Amino acid sequence: MASVSELLRAAELTGEESRREAEILLGHVLQRSRSWLYTWPEHPVEAAVAQHFRELLARRAAGEPVAYLVGEREFWGLSLRVTPDTLIPRPDTETLVEWALDLPLPGTAAVLDLGTGSGAIALALASERPHWRVAAADRSEAALAVARRNGERLLPGRVHWFCSDWFARLPAARFHLVVSNPPYVAAADPHLQRGDLRFEPRQALAAGDDGLADIRRLIADAPDWLHPGGWLLLEHGFEQADAVRGLLDAAGYSAVATRCDLAGQPRVTGGCRAD
Repeated sequence: MASVSELLRAAELTGEESRREAEILLGHVLQRSRSWLYTWPEHPVEAAVAQHFRELLARRAAGEPVAYLVGEREFWGLSLRVTPDTLIPRPDTETLVEWALDLPLPGTAAVLDLGTGSGAIALALASERPHWRVAAADRSEAALAVARRNGERLLPGRVHWFCSDWFARLPAARFHLVVSNPPYVAAADPHLQRGDLRFEPRQALAAGDDGLADIRRLIADAPDWLHPGGWLLLEHGFEQADAVRGLLDAAGYSAVATRCDLAGQPRVTGGCRAD
């Protein structure tokens, strides 16, 4: 029977990131924390569990994302379930959450997260603003089922979930804030064939020839759903900030601006609906 340390040594790890991922996978199959692995390196691991660990390592070596292998990813301090039906929440998107929380919205603001995926943005906002009325929508029934389960587990009753292709199937309403991390990768972008993106849902990543098709639609349609003075915040690729600002300006939004992520890349652009 192999020990914890023997299994990690046998994983033929190269580099700090590979070791961290192996520790996450071994902790997952043992249902233990990474700190526990360091505390009990000689703990024996049953053969069936060790085999499961080796199978996960092989899948990771083939490129499958760790988040899908363990079925969860942390975002804004929340442990979210994720599946191949949802995008994997990334730290870059916390820039959007931070900006939303900085806005001078009413204490009971109505907020809508479009293309919610795992529910990451909606649940982060609901966790920080208990009196906001948060709604979230996704056109994928499978993704929405994941988001609903996350909501029921983390913040039951705090987010209202809708299956809708952007605004198309939402009940009539007005919002003080609409947020979205929409698809923004060009359909022919070679990055879609690399890394974790190969395994994530294509419909949540790609948007037309230039990656802006869904962003154009959201910018055009949002004013009909926003209160006067309401805000639209959109995540986008780091090379798209100028284009998104131009689209917002042309559509008559005011106070158009861009915020950068932790790496200093332009990541979120937004504007305010004119009164």
